Amino acid sequence: MTNSIAEISGAELLMLVGTNTTEAHPVIGYKMRQAKRRGAKLIVVDPRRIELAEEADYWLRLRSGTDIPLLNGLMHIIIKEDLQDKNFIEERTENFAALKETVEKYTPEYVSRLTGIPVEDLYAVARLYAKTDKAMLFYTLGITEHVCGTSNVMSIANLAMLTGHLGRPHTGVNPIRGQNNVQGACDMGALPNVFSGYQRVVDPAARTKFETAWGVTLPAENGLMIPQMFEKANEGELKAMYILGENPVLTDPNTNEIRSGLEKLEFLVVQELFLSETAQYADVVLPAASFAETDGTFTSTERRIQRVRKAINPLPGQANWQTIISISNAMGYPMNYTHPEEIWREMAALTPSMAGVSYPRLEEKGMQWPCPTADHPGTPYLHGKSFSRGLGLFQPSEHIPPVEIPDEQFPFLLSTGRILYHYNVTTPYSKGIQSMWPEEMAQVNPEDAARLGVGTGEKVKVISRRGEVTTRAQVTNKVPAGMIWMSFHYKESPTNVLTSHGLDPVTKTGEYKVCAVKIEKVG
Repeated sequence: MTNSIAEISGAELLMLVGTNTTEAHPVIGYKMRQAKRRGAKLIVVDPRRIELAEEADYWLRLRSGTDIPLLNGLMHIIIKEDLQDKNFIEERTENFAALKETVEKYTPEYVSRLTGIPVEDLYAVARLYAKTDKAMLFYTLGITEHVCGTSNVMSIANLAMLTGHLGRPHTGVNPIRGQNNVQGACDMGALPNVFSGYQRVVDPAARTKFETAWGVTLPAENGLMIPQMFEKANEGELKAMYILGENPVLTDPNTNEIRSGLEKLEFLVVQELFLSETAQYADVVLPAASFAETDGTFTSTERRIQRVRKAINPLPGQANWQTIISISNAMGYPMNYTHPEEIWREMAALTPSMAGVSYPRLEEKGMQWPCPTADHPGTPYLHGKSFSRGLGLFQPSEHIPPVEIPDEQFPFLLSTGRILYHYNVTTPYSKGIQSMWPEEMAQVNPEDAARLGVGTGEKVKVISRRGEVTTRAQVTNKVPAGMIWMSFHYKESPTNVLTSHGLDPVTKTGEYKVCAVKIEKVG
């Protein structure tokens, strides 16, 4: 997030695009509801009638996969009506002319035909967002889990820069991370193209710094993203994997390709709390320690680094970092850390954006990076005086359709997501959680249900070009006609058997939000 969670309470407008916040991020969702009760305006952009849509001043029910046309259409109106922040554009940005040229063709009438949103709502939302001083924009996986996810994000940034809603409190572009410590894992360099603090692997200066610190020669090219790993495994080029705390058989798109890749590996190590669906493919299963057995740090979605302290000693006898050290030592690279604080100190010494963060400072309260020096207070909002690259770059995008859309053979659009009862959970091993919502309930529109002869609680078979699952139906107007929505929490109905093979070309994120399916009543 460019800004902080606490700023929600003082915002005058909250615009949510592709985020079911009350279910996927309930704490932040509650703060949004508080802000709405205090008088903040609320705009919700989502194909489904999510909870916050019921409270919204404007609910834009767009067709799945048309975010870019919508955002371009809003910018078209803002420029046509001269509502853009001219000073911000002139002083803080570049490439505005290209943006203006691109959005010129996205007239309200054209965008309405593409998205299904009424023209009058497009005008109302564009004017409201542009004219409101303290406007915060939020998005999550409903924006990124498309083949055009990167372009979706760039389009959101374009809208915020166009209106000057960056670099100040109660504004910003605020992606809410999907699960606990996703932000922290990325910050620490758990990506194949960066070291800690997003220092690029291909940057010779950064690479030399880490080579000197670690006493090794490091690869000069980026590694593989997860989908690329499984592609290489299926092709026989990638021979082994070590999977820690992930369950890709249940959570990654196009599950059959994941299973096939795991089967073709020569050696698979899985470190887990449970014998998960993925662990069942392993040659070796190592015991993992949970958050309650671990000392260290988590970093929240607002870039806030927080101390984590173990409640009990690790049941496996050692924490996960100790297991990794043992493996490294056995493989010939010595690691001699005795406490997570030593690991943090080394990382911070090599990472300018976190150089001022230390365990003693974290004892008092969490700190938000960037925090470059020991006397720096941390940064509640980003881009206050300038962007990291200097001027903010407008990167306009044309409409990019989903890789697969409904047709005569597969007439329904399937979209996936999470439900509150299984908040942050991707394994089905909690009896308490299972008692709250024990099985998948695929949401089906009443018109479609009537045509299929299906009622709530009855079983249906959902079939895509990649596989099929059986689930129970929930008849509801939360989804529009022609759309079915499912979560991915249940091993008995593994939804990702169905999901698309499409990937964003930059991030390699799967297109979980759009694929074509057909539905058949069971029995």
